[in-house]
Amino acid sequence: MSRPTGLIASKGIELLTWSTPNGYKASILLEELKEAYGLQYTTQGIRIGQNIQKEPWFTAVNPNGRIPAIVDHDNGSLAVFEGNAILSYLTRRYDTERRFSFAPDDDDYTRAESWIGWQHGGVGPIQGQANHFVRFASEKIPYGMQRYVGETERLYGILDSRLKDRDYIVGPGKGKYSIADIALLGWVNGINFTTISIDQFPSVKSWLARCWERPAVQRGFTVPNPPSISSLKPQEGEAAEKTRELKKLVDQAKEQYGYKYTSP
Repeated sequence: MSRPTGLIASKGIELLTWSTPNGYKASILLEELKEAYGLQYTTQGIRIGQNIQKEPWFTAVNPNGRIPAIVDHDNGSLAVFEGNAILSYLTRRYDTERRFSFAPDDDDYTRAESWIGWQHGGVGPIQGQANHFVRFASEKIPYGMQRYVGETERLYGILDSRLKDRDYIVGPGKGKYSIADIALLGWVNGINFTTISIDQFPSVKSWLARCWERPAVQRGFTVPNPPSISSLKPQEGEAAEKTRELKKLVDQAKEQYGYKYTSP
């Protein structure tokens, strides 16, 4: 994959993304729209470790210098950034049969907005901080580890309760697969990176497995590359050993600060 230096498409949707939980939001929905309506899109892989997202051509698309971002060349080359804004825009414009969304005058439209906002303001940043303090911080800070891993657990407890008697997060009856689910898929798929086992949340685990059965979800998780881990697949070898070592540190930090799991 050559290093991107600018936009390359002249029509359709152009997706600028990388293999992260937020990046998969856009690629999964685009694959769903492609399967349902024939919507075509072009992808450029933005290697965030190389800071391509900080280059002037990229920040002209997203001033915040983050992935994902899209450019709709069929709508005046409109740039849309932030994963949840991308979900909203793509469904408003291209999900004409409301297969993955809800009509604005439907109360489930507002319910979906609420859960998407909950992901955007809660699960994403909190789980991201858990990943940072557990995996990437140059020093292991017990307070930070137990604080963010514990809050991630609390949030997943809320989601598990929501899904206890439902197949999907929003919608009548047992729910309808929608962008409320898509917003969470990448994060839930990587929860074990925080040392939390998805087995702690059986309803969430069943929901994730149900979503993974969709071909478009499987394809979306390959754009631009598949995730290195999945909560539905046991870690093996050195990766599994590393997670066990880190979990011991997290558990020690929880004990040190008197952490006790509660949700909500």
